[in-house]
Amino acid sequence: MSTADAKLPVAPSIAGPPPHVLIVRAPYYRDVVDGLAAGAARILAEASAEVSYLDVAGAYELPQAVGLAARGAGARGAVRIDGYVVLGCVVRGETDHYDFICQSTMDGLMQVSLQFGLALGAGLLTVDSLDQALARAGADGHNKGAEAAVAALLQIGVARRFRSDAATSV
Repeated sequence: MSTADAKLPVAPSIAGPPPHVLIVRAPYYRDVVDGLAAGAARILAEASAEVSYLDVAGAYELPQAVGLAARGAGARGAVRIDGYVVLGCVVRGETDHYDFICQSTMDGLMQVSLQFGLALGAGLLTVDSLDQALARAGADGHNKGAEAAVAALLQIGVARRFRSDAATSV
């Protein structure tokens, strides 16, 4: 299914207080990532989420930043972060650098999410052209940033459902 054929993303309903979500952006392709961030912000606003932003140098730094934020969020007196949305874009070039960055970044995001038990939505575009990226970061509602925010919210719901301190049984 192509992006254009998909249903428009909408914020899921999740139990509990409004979540706090950290959006980590790699704005190397500023117009693309700004579009992704606008899509994510729309979904998170629908969910009444509190949103913070963190920018990093590039896609390769996304998993490192999420890991550092997760470690810091566990400290006493730190801001509670319920979920993470990562946004970035890698455009294929003439060398195999693209393959290394894409694979390392996605593997790193999975590793850090499993290590820390994070609710994470990934909006990392891996495309052949800037036109492909812009088509996936548009304001028409078909936006991979919005889809990443929906994924993060759904994962927050899963985490809340299975929390050890939940007052109700599943």
